[in-house]
Amino acid sequence: MTMPSERTRAIIQTREFLVDLSRDQALPEAVRTEARRLLRHYPAADEVLLAGKMEEQRGDGLPWVFLSSRID
Repeated sequence: MTMPSERTRAIIQTREFLVDLSRDQALPEAVRTEARRLLRHYPAADEVLLAGKMEEQRGDGLPWVFLSSRID
C-alpha cells in the first residue's frame, strides 16, 4: 500500500524528471516539447506539499489522506 508521503514524493520527483527531460538536448525536440507542455499544468513541489498539509488539517471526518505535507 502506498503511503501519502510516498505518493507525495513520487509526484514531486515526477516534476523533477519532466524538468530534466525538457532540458536534455540529447532527446528529440518532440520529447522535450511534450515535457514542457506537461509541466505547464503540473504542480510545483510547494503546491503539492501545501495540498498535503490542507488534507491533513481538513475536518471532514474522512479516515485517509491522499497527499502528505512531508516527503520523509
